[in-house]
This record gives sequence, C-alpha cells and structure tokens, in this order.
Amino acid sequence: MYSNIVCGVDGSDLANKALRHALALAAKTGGKVTAVTVTEPSIIVAPGAEIMMVDTSSIIEDLDKAKEETAKGILADAEKIANETGAHLTQMHVANSHAAEGILHAAKKASADLVVMGSHGRRGLGRLLLGSQAAEVLAHADIPVLVVK
Repeated sequence: MYSNIVCGVDGSDLANKALRHALALAAKTGGKVTAVTVTEPSIIVAPGAEIMMVDTSSIIEDLDKAKEETAKGILADAEKIANETGAHLTQMHVANSHAAEGILHAAKKASADLVVMGSHGRRGLGRLLLGSQAAEVLAHADIPVLVVK
C-alpha cells in the first residue's frame, strides 16, 4: 500500500513517535522510509540598520553551520531509532525552508506516497513541526498524510 514514506523529524519525542509509526508501517508494507529534517532560513533583524553598515555574512554562516550540525544530530538519532527496529532509513536535510514547505519538497523529491509527521514539535533552533505546520502540510499535500499525536 505505502511503499515510500517520508517522515518529518525534529528530535522531539512526538516526532520520534511518528518515526516509529512510519517504520512499523513500512515493515508491514515492505516500504522504505525517508527521515527529513528542515532548518529555517537565517535572518537578522536590526532596528536602525539604515544608518549603520554591518557585515552579517559571517554571522549567517555561523548560524547555518550550527543548524547543519543540529540537523545531522537529529538525523543520527533517527538512524538509531531505525537501527533498533532493523530497518533501513534514508535521510534528508532540507535547509533554508519553512517546515511545511520543506516536508512537501522532500515528499515530492522522494516520490513519496505517504507523509508521516507529529501533530506539533519543538521550537527554537531545532524547530521543525508546529501545529500550524502540520495543518499546512495537510492542506497542501497531494498525497495522504498521517499525523501522529
């Protein structure tokens, strides 16, 4: 039935629960799972910037590097969960995207026939899934979406 599943992960307990559901479903259907984590664009807001010049390139580079490391850690944790079940897991990091857009992009790129995600996720640097992001994926996906609570 579902042979190619994309699962959004952000390191939260709920995202890990969603990943376990995706892995179990794939085991029953003989499918494969791609874990995707999304990191948002780095922006700097500086009031009064019109009167000063600041080179923000190194700041943005440092932020992007930190987000890349966070994404690697999240995907490594997802790999550990998959290894516990004996499943093979493909990994994908979508950088500089909003969560819902990144998950939908990953689903299209992976030719997925199902998206699995938590109903909400964590905030901050490692933020991936929020209630509004799950709702946005549901609204814009052209394939089935399984939302885990």
